[in-house]
Amino acid sequence: MSIDLPGFADPVLGSQACFRAVLDAMARPGTFRAAGAGLSPPAPLVPAAAAVLLTLVDAETPFYLAPGFAPAQDWIGFHCGALPVEFPGVAAFVLADTLPDLAALAAGSDESPDASATVILQVAALGSGRRLRLSGPGLRVPVSVDVTGLPDNFPVLWAANHALYPRGIDILLCSGTTLAALPRSVRVEG
Repeated sequence: MSIDLPGFADPVLGSQACFRAVLDAMARPGTFRAAGAGLSPPAPLVPAAAAVLLTLVDAETPFYLAPGFAPAQDWIGFHCGALPVEFPGVAAFVLADTLPDLAALAAGSDESPDASATVILQVAALGSGRRLRLSGPGLRVPVSVDVTGLPDNFPVLWAANHALYPRGIDILLCSGTTLAALPRSVRVEG
């Protein structure tokens, strides 16, 4: 049974380390940060995504679990104390293995842009695959990031999301024990 698989060996230190990794990744878009080393979550959940969930999701956090992650639902519920919501549009966090329709997610409002969703997107690889050029806040000069697992039209989809700024969706890309962030403020070119 998946709940038998442990979470962080030290929940406080594990959460603090992952929180720092997420903050660093958001402040420096396109940079890779380590997260989830030592975690063995149930498949198909990768350690980095599991660490983000253990750090950011609790019983009061509405999160959506894409259908492919159903085998990990009991583990997430046990370790985070959270049950997924039925519809992604009401979630603060969306765990997915394919890019969801960003326009269908909570984008916040001009008065409360913080009421938007963050997508925790598991991708096949970070550091190889399609090259994206990132520019904007947090980047002195444009940087490139290689990602395997985003749709071909991702730059177009992201441009629509970026145009909503300060509203919009943030994405945490997770692969293995590595994560990277695409905050809504960054511009992406293919």
